[in-house]
Amino acid sequence: MTGTTAMSKHETIAGNMDTSLLKVLALVFMLIDHMGVVLFPYSQEMRVLGRIAFPLYAWCLVVGSVKTRSPLKYGLRLLGLALISQPLYMMALRHTWTDFSILFTLLIALIAISGIRAHFFGSEIWVPALCYLLLGFVKVDYGWKGLTFILVLYGARQNRAGLISAFLAYALYWGASSSTVMDFWGLEFGFLQWPGIGTVLMAFFHLQSMCWLALPLIAVQTNSRLKMPKWLGYGLYPIHLIVLIILQLTVGGATFSALVQGF
Repeated sequence: MTGTTAMSKHETIAGNMDTSLLKVLALVFMLIDHMGVVLFPYSQEMRVLGRIAFPLYAWCLVVGSVKTRSPLKYGLRLLGLALISQPLYMMALRHTWTDFSILFTLLIALIAISGIRAHFFGSEIWVPALCYLLLGFVKVDYGWKGLTFILVLYGARQNRAGLISAFLAYALYWGASSSTVMDFWGLEFGFLQWPGIGTVLMAFFHLQSMCWLALPLIAVQTNSRLKMPKWLGYGLYPIHLIVLIILQLTVGGATFSALVQGF
């Protein structure tokens, strides 16, 4: 633990360190995405904007894993929040006990990164390997692709050009099999039909590939001076689930019995 803490004090991070702002933005885009899922299922635009959320959370975890003085306490806080949020997650997004939220994805990624940083009898290999093995038996939001994305960001964290390149490369891979976004709120992307260059650009406009929209927020340093109490930073996630539940009950026409079917 001492070695990890000492190393983190002198470790440079090339991306945005304004994590309080990034967490708020991630929550906003996640709320937009989830409202699209439960209230506006035919709104492609809300799903596109929602692609921004996970990369922001992933980057905040990378920064947190480097700067934390106690990975164990960090992990326990994530675990506690994940367990508290799971029933709300099930109600808000119609999941069951076998479907685990993004918080469990972040927790598993933190364990993998902690293993890499510990260098304990080859833990940089066997701990991430065990995390991938676990994901073969446990279903978490974004799954092994989400874990890989976080590890890619972690590996490229110290060089801005490397971070941008690694992010874009994985975004293109991740989105290759998803649907193509040809318009956005009525604005046609006619350039995707251009000979030659349109084929290249189209790769960036697959739904999941459009997580690149989060890249400027990660690559460019901001200085919002936003200071968020630690409890609020963790509490934003369950709060947004409560908002989703209330919206479904009040304007979405859902019944309480329908929301608890997953139990």
